[in-house]
Order: sequence, then structure tokens, then C-alpha cells
Amino acid sequence: MNTPLLQLEAVHTHIGAYHILHGVDLQVPRGELTVLLGRNGAGKTTTLRTIMGLWGVSSGCVRFDGEDISARSTPEIAHLGIAYVPENMGVFADLTVRENMLLAARGARSIEEIDGKRLEWVFDLFPALKRFWEHPAGLLSGGQKQMLAVARAIIEPRQLLLIDEPSKGLAPAIIQNMVTAFRELKQTDTTILLVEQNFNFARQLGDRVAVMDGGRIVHVGSMAELAGDEDLQQRLLGLSLAAHQ
Repeated sequence: MNTPLLQLEAVHTHIGAYHILHGVDLQVPRGELTVLLGRNGAGKTTTLRTIMGLWGVSSGCVRFDGEDISARSTPEIAHLGIAYVPENMGVFADLTVRENMLLAARGARSIEEIDGKRLEWVFDLFPALKRFWEHPAGLLSGGQKQMLAVARAIIEPRQLLLIDEPSKGLAPAIIQNMVTAFRELKQTDTTILLVEQNFNFARQLGDRVAVMDGGRIVHVGSMAELAGDEDLQQRLLGLSLAAHQ
């Protein structure tokens, strides 16, 4: 197993009176795509939001590249090279695609200051964004908004991407487009922690998998191992991946 870029050690998270994470231990190897699976309410989104500092760590430790970031603010965590794509996509509906991208490129004050080669690479991944460059983001389809959300996260190089259910509600053709894009991202040695309910999507991309239940990690292993063991799938997830191809 590669050296972890991200480690959660006995992390507990409370949201108001609710105790959501109950001692999460998780390692995300550098340069790999780790999929976080689990039933609804298992704590997956809370885990991503805790890593990003949106919800505070009650106890335990979050380490990024060996550094304890548990008490860091969300802007500080982002500046370390971590990007978060939430389930609700987080795009600005009243701004154009161009304006959304410019806001995400923190080092640029104008489109001309964005790395041109990187922008063309993003356009190659998501051609629709170039086509609708001057359109308000609110007029994009669901799939196009998801592409924009991911594009915003990668317009600058990031060490770690946290992505919450990128295929949710998307048509099969758009999902395959996403699969292709994420495969290209993996070739750039970007480390990715992906929450996903579409198991066929997850199986195509995942190097490793962690399964959550009741606010805890209950299984860690290779995606190939889980994908090839229907008994394990049934025990951990209550379903068979074969039924989701």
C-alpha cells in the first residue's frame, strides 16, 4: 500500500446533539482513487465535510501529508491543495461558466491569467463547458453542472480531491464521460477520495474501497476484491454489484 496522503485517526464528529462519526480510521493512499461506500446515513458525506473543516472534529485527528489539519479552517485546508466537490455541486447559477471557472482559479484575476494548457485539458475532459462558456451555469443540464463542479476543482493542480456522488442523477452516457474524465485525472497522480452510490461507476475507477456503517469504517480492501466477492458485497452493503451493471 502506498504512503497515505490523508489519514483519519479515531475521528469523532458531532453535529449539534447528534454524534455522526464514531471513531473513523481511514487511510487514503497517495496517487490512488479510494471509494467510500455505505448505505444512506452511514456517515460518508460527514466524513468528507469533516476532512474539509466544514464540520469540526470532536476528537481524533485528520492528517494531510503528515500534518495535523484537524483545527484548520476550510480556506486554510483548501490552500493546502485539497478541493471538495459537494453533492449539490456548489456552482454559482447566476454566473457564466467562464465566471465560475475564474472564481475557482484562485491565482488568476482574469481568464487570461489561467494556465492555457490546463484550461484546454479541462475542455478536452468536458467539451460542453467550452460550448457553453458564456452561458449562465444555472441553464446547464444536471450533467453539465456536475462537469462544471469537477472542472472548478481541477482548474488548478490539487493534491487531493474529495468528491461526493458525482454520478447522482446523471444519464448513462454522461456517467461514462465522467468515468473517462476520472481515469485521466488518475493518470496525473491526483489522489481522489470518492463517495459514490453507483457501484458500476465505482468499480470502474476505484483502486481501494472503504465501507462505512453507523459512522465507522467496517471494511477496507481493494476494489477488485469487493467487486469479485458477492457474499462480501451482500454482507457489507446489502446488495450485489452485479445487479448495478
